[in-house]
Amino acid sequence: MHCPYCQHEDTRVIDSRVSEDGSSIRRRRECGQCNERFSTLETPELKLPVVIKGDGSRVPFDVDKLRLSMQRALHKRPVDEDQIEIAVRRIVWQARTSGERELASRRIGDFVMAQMRGLDHIGYVRFASVYRRFEDVSEFREEIEMLERDLPSSQGQLRLPGVVEDERPPPEPRR
Repeated sequence: MHCPYCQHEDTRVIDSRVSEDGSSIRRRRECGQCNERFSTLETPELKLPVVIKGDGSRVPFDVDKLRLSMQRALHKRPVDEDQIEIAVRRIVWQARTSGERELASRRIGDFVMAQMRGLDHIGYVRFASVYRRFEDVSEFREEIEMLERDLPSSQGQLRLPGVVEDERPPPEPRR
C-alpha cells in the first residue's frame, strides 16, 4: 500500500484488530520512508444481487438508498443511528446470503419490513404506508390491528396520536 503522505510504495503493518462485529479489520501502518503512521480499514468486497423493480427494470443494490428510506421512516423516533446501521447490515446480509444474483424489490422490502418491525412500531407503519402504497385510513387501521395482534400481551395496544379508536359520540351527561 502506498503511503498517503509521501506516496512511498513500502508500508508495514504495525497492528491489526478485528472490529467488534467481525466484519472488518483495522490495520495500523507505518511508512518505511517518512515513518508516518496511518490506519486502514479492510472489509470484504462482496457483490450484492441486482434488484428487479416492479416495472421489470434492473438496478444495482443501493445500500445508501436503503439506509435513507429507513432513516426517513424513523425520523424523530427514539431509534439511534447504530440500531439503524445494524438493521441495514442484517438486510444486506440477507440479500447476500439469498444465493440469488437477482432479487425482486418486493423481497428486499419484506426484509426491511421485518427489521423495521423490531426497531419501532410507528416507523414500521410509516414505512409500510409507503412500501404497500396505502390509499386510505382503513389500510392503516388493518396494518395497526395486525401489528397489535402480533404484539406480546405485556406491551398492550398500539396507540397512534390523532387516531380515534371509537367513533361513537360521548354519552350525554346525567342531570
